[in-house]
Amino acid sequence: MTPFSPTVSVTSFLRSGVIAGMLAALSFALIHAWFISNIWFSVVPMMTAGALCGLCIAWSFAVVITRPSLASWLRYNALLVAMLALLGLTSVLFFRPVTTIPALFQLPGPPTNLFRQALPMTAAFTIATSVILSLRYRRDWRGFGAVLLANTVLVALLGLNVSIIGLVNIPRSALYLVAELFGLILSIGSVYATLVAVLERKSFVRPSR
Repeated sequence: MTPFSPTVSVTSFLRSGVIAGMLAALSFALIHAWFISNIWFSVVPMMTAGALCGLCIAWSFAVVITRPSLASWLRYNALLVAMLALLGLTSVLFFRPVTTIPALFQLPGPPTNLFRQALPMTAAFTIATSVILSLRYRRDWRGFGAVLLANTVLVALLGLNVSIIGLVNIPRSALYLVAELFGLILSIGSVYATLVAVLERKSFVRPSR
């Protein structure tokens, strides 16, 4: 693989992405248990999902940016988090509510019917934002494929609950639940980006002028 710098390889960067993803998922479980409810029973699959997300984000970054800087890394991650927020806004604009929050709480598992109903919009959104990001960073099929993979994994593992916001009737008194959802997404994204920046500080070289 092409090195980021003369001393640091992409392999090292990907490994740091996996480690940071796992630790970010662990921090997510800790924050969720502290402020909302105990979810330690699912920490292993959550850390596995975190590792996969971390790997895909790091790999897509390595593909689309040949000479990374700390600013470009933080900006790239901020755009991915912003994409999830935009997915929620798109859901609100695209759908009308078909259920309520109390009804969701009574379900024995995830709201798979809502995920299925939102799937066409979610897929179209993921492809569209991948096109936009690839045009921003690397305008070829390899760049688009890398960004599309990262976006797809992020939406599948972090964004499904976001994609159905427009299908749920959320009164003002329950808006704090939406704030909690995006707060958790922001926290896991911030922890991940920061950990990779710390672990791979030698990888972030100043772009040549």
